[in-house]
Amino acid sequence: MRSSILRTSGPQGRPHGRGRAARAAATLVAGAMALTLTACGGDDDGKDDEGSGGGTKAAPSVELPKLDGQKLEVAAVWTGPEQENFTKVLDEFEKRTGAEVSFVPTGNNTSTFLGTKIQGGKPPSVAFLPQVGVLHQFAQKGWVKPLGPEAQAQLDKNFSAGWKDLGAYEGKQYGVYAKAANKSLVWYNTAAFEAAGITAEPKTWDEFVQTAQTLSDAGTPAVSIGGQDGWTLTDWFENVYLSQAGPEKYDQLAEHKIKWTDPSVKEALTTLAQLWGKDDLIAGGKAGALRTEFPKSVTNTFSGDTPAAMVYEGDFVAANINADTKAKIGTDAKVFPFPAVGDASPVVSGGDVAVALKDDKGSQALLTFLASTDAAEIWAAQGGFISPNKEVDQEKYKDDVTRDIAKALLAAGDDFRFDMSDRAPAAFGGTQGTGEWKALQDFLKDPSDVEGVQQQLETSAAKAYKG
Repeated sequence: MRSSILRTSGPQGRPHGRGRAARAAATLVAGAMALTLTACGGDDDGKDDEGSGGGTKAAPSVELPKLDGQKLEVAAVWTGPEQENFTKVLDEFEKRTGAEVSFVPTGNNTSTFLGTKIQGGKPPSVAFLPQVGVLHQFAQKGWVKPLGPEAQAQLDKNFSAGWKDLGAYEGKQYGVYAKAANKSLVWYNTAAFEAAGITAEPKTWDEFVQTAQTLSDAGTPAVSIGGQDGWTLTDWFENVYLSQAGPEKYDQLAEHKIKWTDPSVKEALTTLAQLWGKDDLIAGGKAGALRTEFPKSVTNTFSGDTPAAMVYEGDFVAANINADTKAKIGTDAKVFPFPAVGDASPVVSGGDVAVALKDDKGSQALLTFLASTDAAEIWAAQGGFISPNKEVDQEKYKDDVTRDIAKALLAAGDDFRFDMSDRAPAAFGGTQGTGEWKALQDFLKDPSDVEGVQQQLETSAAKAYKG
């Protein structure tokens, strides 16, 4: 749910540059592979809190109305460092408009939380939806409001057609993808690699599993997995599946045009079991992973007496490294692309789309601000964030690693594939304790039962897509 795979078709099957997909994938993978070569990490002391780079502050890129005394509520899944970083954006909006904005965390069951609020007549002004499928469901029910002209103007100026399409439904623009993610990255503790004598980053799945074994043999917990949060496990599956089965199969499975009992799913799960089935390669073993939330999986890798060596997740891992550990990105913490299972490394991306749940001036003003370069550059300066806004000054990013990830995302243009579970109905791809999240947690617990989990996935998917 957090964080895009290069794609040949949009969430509703619309073509998006099928002939250019391979070239764009190569561009993104090459950009990601260059991260550890160019990274110097750390904060730029010349930058102020808003990432202005010091000196004379640039004029605002967008005009906002005065909203003195108006109270707005924003809901999103973020907590901890991600929430704190976003709060800096809201602070600037308050300063410019005079509005009072409060933040409400939704918990992992975003659609359920918001649905209850809406049906109870007390929706937040603006919400960030982590799934395309939820946007479509909410639009069908008339729960989200179309963008006003000011927000649309910022969107048209700053975003490519592919990102605009993701925020639209049946010809109407509802959302702004203010936050994106590259979800095909493995972060590693350089000290652990050095202690085990590892000098090269693994490029293939086989090399990755062998690297994990070498680390384990050297006495280091190899891979930290945040299995208590089911969405992290869907991301593992999606990367393996895209690289192994290819983009066409990926699209078919994402749209449930092939079943989860398909042989390609069996192959991907069997591949995952090469890692998940070995307790000695997982920090705390399978049982420990299932008790570990995503933030803890990061701190387990870069802090403590016996840190793990690697943690898989998107660019937003940087926010937790910056806030919760003493590790310095680019020196203590480096990153490499998710290893190639098939011919090439996968590139999966995701994002959070901001939508208005109230039809008022304040909600539209906030969407206008979120679509602007001003908001994106403030957010970028905090770290652990990348934007699909193509007009953002790349020097505003907090460190070179994140800057290179953002550049690689933009270089893909509209040729990207979006997180598969986020394209699915929320009941299957985005709800704690059910659907794909639960099935993959069960699979992590017992990776030997490949056919059983396939049937569990298909039963849940069939019900959710039919509904």
